[in-house]
Amino acid sequence: MARQFDNSLDRFERPASNLAFSITTFVIQTLLVVGFVITIISNLWMVAVLFALSAAGILIFSIAASLQRKKLLASKAANWIDWDSAMPEVQRQNLNIAVNELSRILEVGSEAISDLQSAFIVAEDLALRQIQQEERVPLMRHVSVATVPFDAVFAKEDLLVCVEVSFLVSPELSQERVVSMMKKIALVKKAIADMEIGMSIRLMVVIITQMTENDLEKLRGTLGTNRFSATPVEIDIRLLDFETLQQIYVTNK
Repeated sequence: MARQFDNSLDRFERPASNLAFSITTFVIQTLLVVGFVITIISNLWMVAVLFALSAAGILIFSIAASLQRKKLLASKAANWIDWDSAMPEVQRQNLNIAVNELSRILEVGSEAISDLQSAFIVAEDLALRQIQQEERVPLMRHVSVATVPFDAVFAKEDLLVCVEVSFLVSPELSQERVVSMMKKIALVKKAIADMEIGMSIRLMVVIITQMTENDLEKLRGTLGTNRFSATPVEIDIRLLDFETLQQIYVTNK
């Protein structure tokens, strides 16, 4: 079985109900409105203005407090999500699917599979290092959110980002791969929405490229179409060059 990440005890603590605060503000607001109506009837205009301003102030305060509470709730939401390390079988299956796709495009035989596996593992590792540097947050690699596996996941305040990595040597991101990502992120969005913790979801597609500049331009044109229009969440596409990543993290050139 996969080992569940051991977060702090805060993960088991759910926020206290906001009912008492809501009732209190509602009662105060009602009393102020009643006072406003009575003073209007009594022609006490200055007092009526004070009641009106007080009622408006309480309303603004309650709205601001509610928004702030939702923001604080979402910022702690990551502690309440069950993170599971992706099963080795799932990781191996995903690796084999990616490598088989590469071998088909490159038209290489089974004898080159081992080299392609090593190249893909290195490319993914370097790409996730770069994303971690750019986002300045720690990444959890190969984890499942709501039983849905991703190559990496990270949280920033009230935002949960699920990362999918692809290694392309031709300007073609298969439609099957796109559909798979859409289904996975839709499942996560629903699971997080059911938790009612106010956390936003984003899909980050990291594409590692090793191709000519002309092919890279074709890829950009393909990604700029409506292929991702069905994405149920905000999407962030990052293009990273494999050779550049090696120069940054391996050769230091």
